[in-house]
Amino acid sequence: MAFAPQDPRIPDPIDPVINEGRVDYVPTPISVTRARRHATRLISEWGHPALADDTALIVSELATNALRHGHVPGRLFRVELTLTKTRLRIAVSDPRGERLPRPRRPSPRDKHGRGLLIVRALSARWGVRERTVGKEIWAELDLTAT
Repeated sequence: MAFAPQDPRIPDPIDPVINEGRVDYVPTPISVTRARRHATRLISEWGHPALADDTALIVSELATNALRHGHVPGRLFRVELTLTKTRLRIAVSDPRGERLPRPRRPSPRDKHGRGLLIVRALSARWGVRERTVGKEIWAELDLTAT
C-alpha cells in the first residue's frame, strides 16, 4: 500500500486538476454496474479511452468492497474520478471506517478476497485514507503509461 504524495484535497500547481467527476450511489449491486459504466464513459470522454478497461475494473472492485464491507443502512457510497495532467485518481469512499482494508492471500478455493490484489496490480499507487466518517480507498493510474 502506498500513501498519496500529498493530500488530494489540496490543489497541486505542478499537476493541476483537469476534470473531476463524483457520484453518490445507493449500496445495492446494480450501483456497482452503474458506477463502472459511468467511470468508463467519463474517462473516454476525457480523452483517455486506453484507460477505460483498467478504470472499470478498479471501480468495480472498490465499489464492490464498499458495498460488501462498508455498507451502513441509509448511507451512500461515493465514487470520484480526478484527472490531472499526469494521472487519473479513482477514489471510492464509504461510511464504515472502523475496519480498514488490506490485501489478503486467498487460497485457490476462495471465492472472494482478490479485489485489492487486482487494484494493486493495475494501479501505479493505491492507498487508504481515513475520513471523519468512514474511509476512502484510492488508486492512481499514470497517464504516461498509456
